[in-house]
Amino acid sequence: MGDALHELGSILMTADTVGGVFSYAIELARALAARGVRTSLATMGGPLSAPQREAAGSVPGLALFESSYRLEWMDDPWDDVARAGDWLLELEERVRPDVVHLNGYAHGALGFRAPKLVVAHSCVLSWWSAVLGGEAPPQYDRYRREVARGLAAASAVVAPTRAMLDALLRHHGALSPQPRAAVIPNAADPDRFAPQPKEEFILAVGRLWDQAKNVAALGEVAPRLPWPIRVAGSDVHPGGGARPIPSLEHLGVLSPAGVAGALARASIYAHPARYEPFGLSVLEAALSGCALVLGDIPSLREVWRDAALYVDPGDAEALRRALQALIDDPGARREMASRASARALDFSPRRMVRGYLHLYGDLRRRAFAARRSPAREAAAAAVGGE
Repeated sequence: MGDALHELGSILMTADTVGGVFSYAIELARALAARGVRTSLATMGGPLSAPQREAAGSVPGLALFESSYRLEWMDDPWDDVARAGDWLLELEERVRPDVVHLNGYAHGALGFRAPKLVVAHSCVLSWWSAVLGGEAPPQYDRYRREVARGLAAASAVVAPTRAMLDALLRHHGALSPQPRAAVIPNAADPDRFAPQPKEEFILAVGRLWDQAKNVAALGEVAPRLPWPIRVAGSDVHPGGGARPIPSLEHLGVLSPAGVAGALARASIYAHPARYEPFGLSVLEAALSGCALVLGDIPSLREVWRDAALYVDPGDAEALRRALQALIDDPGARREMASRASARALDFSPRRMVRGYLHLYGDLRRRAFAARRSPAREAAAAAVGGE
C-alpha cells in the first residue's frame, strides 16, 4: 500500500473562538496527542481569550495558528471566509496533514490535498427553525449555498448527535452524495470535573445573548425560587452590546477551572435550551454531580435519556416547577445527579477519539484507493508513455 497508509501523524483542524467548538477541539486534540497524533489548530472568529490560550498551551505538541477572520454565520462574512480559505490552503501546504478536520461548512468546498472531514456543530437554518420558527429569511441564501457546497464536497460528514445529522438532511439535503456520514458524540474528561459539597444554588453556563440557550427563561423564574440562579458566560453579543438579565447572578466569563469550580458546588444545572446540537456544558455539569433540568428537545433527549428532567422551553411555569421540585426534595436531587453522572461516563474522550481515528483511517484508505484506481493508473501510464 505504499506510504499512503502510514501511521496517522497529524491533523489540521479548524475551530472558532466564539462558542463551545473551541472546547471540543481542545478536548479532541488532547485525546489525539495521547495517541501520538499531532494537531495543528487554526482558529477564526476573533482573538483567543486568556483561558483559551492557556487551554491550547496545555495540549502536548499542539501547533496554534490564530486569525480573526469572520465566521460563515456572522453578518456579511464572505470576503473573510474567502481569505480564511486561502489561509487554510497555505497552512495545509505548510504542515502537510494526513486529514483536514473542518469544524465549519464552507471550507469543505476547498481543494485540499488531504481528505477533508466536515463536523456539524450547529447550523443557522436549524437554529432559526428551532428558536424563531419557520425558515431563515432570504438574507441567508448565500449561507445556504455555501453550506451545501461544503457538505457536498466533503469526504465525510460528522455530527455529535443523530438529531443534528437529521437536521442537516432536513435543511440542506446535502448528505446523500457523501461516502460516509456518522454520529460521533462529543466528550469531556471526567478527571477535570468532580463534585464538591453541594451548595444551594442553580447554575447555568452559556452565552446570555444566544436565544437558543434560553437564559431569559431562567431570568423569568428566578424571582419566584428560593435559591439564586447563577450564570457564567458572556452577555456581550459579537455584534456589540451587553444584554445582562438583572434577576440572575452574573459570574462573567470564567476560565475552565472557574467553570469546573462553579459546577462542582452547584446542586442543579439548568439548561432550558430551544436548540442544542449536543451540549458540552451539560456533560460537564453531569460529571460534576449536578441534577439536570433541560429543554425538552430531541438532541438532549437523545444524549441524556432518563438522566434529566425535561421541560418545554416555552413554558416558564414548567421550568419553575421542575426546579422547585428538586429544591424541595434532596433525595430526588441526589438520584437525578447519580443518573446524570453515570450517563456522562459514556461520553469519554477515549470513546470520542476512537471514533475519529477510525474515521480518519477510513478516509485515508478511500483517498488511497481513489488515487490507485485503474482509470487513474491507466491515465498516468499513458502520460508516462508520451
